[in-house]
This record gives sequence, structure tokens and C-alpha cells, in this order.
Amino acid sequence: MADLKIYPTILPLTRDSVLRAHELISPAIHRTPVLTCQTINRLASAPLSDTPTQPAEVGEFPIHLYFKCENLQKIGAFKIRGATHAVCRLLDTPAAEEVRRVGVVTHSSGNHAQALALAAREAGIPCTVVMPTISMKNKIAGTQGYGARVVFSGSTAREREAVVAEVQKENGAVLIPPYDHPDIIIGQGTAAVEFMDQVGAMLGESSVGLQAIITSCGGGGLLAGTAVACAGTGVKVFGAEPQKDGANDCERGLAAGKRITEVKTLTVADGLRTPVGEWNWRVISDHEKVDGVYSVSEEEILAALRLVLERMKVVVEPSGVVPLAVVLFNRSFRARVRQLWKEEGEVNLGIVFSGGNVSLEKLGELCASA
Repeated sequence: MADLKIYPTILPLTRDSVLRAHELISPAIHRTPVLTCQTINRLASAPLSDTPTQPAEVGEFPIHLYFKCENLQKIGAFKIRGATHAVCRLLDTPAAEEVRRVGVVTHSSGNHAQALALAAREAGIPCTVVMPTISMKNKIAGTQGYGARVVFSGSTAREREAVVAEVQKENGAVLIPPYDHPDIIIGQGTAAVEFMDQVGAMLGESSVGLQAIITSCGGGGLLAGTAVACAGTGVKVFGAEPQKDGANDCERGLAAGKRITEVKTLTVADGLRTPVGEWNWRVISDHEKVDGVYSVSEEEILAALRLVLERMKVVVEPSGVVPLAVVLFNRSFRARVRQLWKEEGEVNLGIVFSGGNVSLEKLGELCASA
């Protein structure tokens, strides 16, 4: 029997790989819509004030926002892209029959858990998911509902990985990481490919199109994938993180010049509680690929969450609105945007709503505290 504990396929981290991945997985995913909101545009364009969540006059630097709604994706998050791509790649190897017998395993607080559970079910292979005991109940139920076996662990990456090792010892399952692998990164980058095409079609051939994209950053799969997808296109890429308890490990790591390997935080943005992966860091730490990563407080995340629900009428989980919170509240980010597009005097900025997996009870609780 082949030793399949180490995921056996690796694609180069290039835009061409993302384009090929998009062609491969398109039949299995949704082409999620892109929305706009003039009220939020006004807030993003106006000078920051003491009440930034209230409508204000457009400032001298208009920011035109476009929202890629991966909250409306299968399983309610972008993660289905990377999981589907990884499973497709894995089943296109000489070890495919062995994989079908032993199945796959991963660790995740919820969205990758559900994504791999669905991708494995569609491929007809067994799936085990290690989830922290503090995972949201709706995400646990969703993972089990797609047919995966759920095993619980502590909340840190080290604790999750220890339980994964136990599962592999038990059944020989192949680990499909939640973010730290080129095939996952490339799969997540397919959202950016669609995003650029969709905004281009909305604005027409005479427009400059999408000029920048900002995404959440937890393990870094979406941010790194977006950066790879945008390489050579002229589209700038930014990352967004929570600040609470050092959850902004990527921002801090970039400032220190080295990857931070452990994070322990109870930020409300539960999907962003993990440190940036090694493969992901190689992309994100390249300033030519990612212009910068910025962070926001819990209060700012909750304000953005409430704003999206009230003004756009769409349900987005806290992790998914962190990029919007950065755009609305982070002064350093605002200054950087004005610096980069000073000559143009305006910018078309894309925000990825990465997921919408939050229960109604939790959503009510979060909005009440905003």
C-alpha cells in the first residue's frame, strides 16, 4: 500500500494553474453573483468620522465597491473551490483506488470541513473531519449532514493536527489540508478569476475594470489564491484580519519579516483563528503579490456585519465581513488606497464575502451587540 499520508499532488503557483483549475471545477461549483451598494460606497469614500457607520457625503476620493458573494456558494463559503480541486487532483493520480478505499481527512472549524465533506461525498470516498469543540453548532451539523465523520479536538492548530495524526494511524486516510497546499490555494484563486471577469462585464470594455481585491486572511488560502490569480493582471491584492488576541498573525508576521506559527484567539471571526500556512506565506510575504495586510477590532467587524445585513440584505458570517471592516475603518488602508490611485482619483475595489455560515440565533446575538 502506498504511503498516502502526505498529499501527493502539487501544481505550480501560477495564474495558468488557476485558470486550468477553474475549468476543472466549474461544473461542480456556483458562479456566485457580484453585488454593489451605493450606501456602503458613500461610507467607504467619505472621510472617517466619529460615527463611520452612518451615511456621509462622498469625499474627494470615490471608492467603488464590488462584492463577490461566496456566501452564496455551495456549502455557504468559498472553501468548496479548494476542496473540490484537491479531491479532483487526488483522484487523478495512480493512487486513486487506494484513496477511494481509505478516504480523506482534514481539520477545520467549519467551512473547509463542510466543503471537503461535500466534495468527498460527490466523489464517493470516505471523509473524516477533525473539528474544534468550540466550532459553531450549525457548522458541525452541516459537516455531518454531508456525510463526514466528525472527531473533536482542541482549538489550536497543534491540537487539531495531533488528532488528525491519530485518525491517519487508525485508517490511513489522506490529509487534505484546509489551506496549506498549492492545490488548495489554486482552487481558492478561482473566485478571483470569476470576480475580474464579472466586474469587467458589468463596467464594459471602456472601463479599467477591477483594480484591487481585498480578502479575509486566516490560514491564507483565499488571500494567496487571489494573489496568484491576479499575478500579471495589474490588480492589487490586500488581506484583512481581526486584531483580537493576536489574530492578526499575518500582519504582525509581515512587520517582523517571519511567519508566526501559532495563534490562540477567540475572535468573533471564527474562520480566521488559524495561523498562515507555509505555502500561503510564501505567496503573501511577496510584496509584488500582496500589497499589504490590515486588521480591525471586534467592534468594527460587528459594525460591518450589521451594515451588510441592514443595507444589502444578505447574510454574511463575521469572517466574511472583515475585509469590508478594513475598508470602512482602517485609516492605514484608506491612506494606502489613496496613495496607489492618486492620479486616477478613484478606484474599483473588490471585496470577497468569503462565507455565510452563521445561525440565525448567533446572527441575532451578534447584531444585538454591534
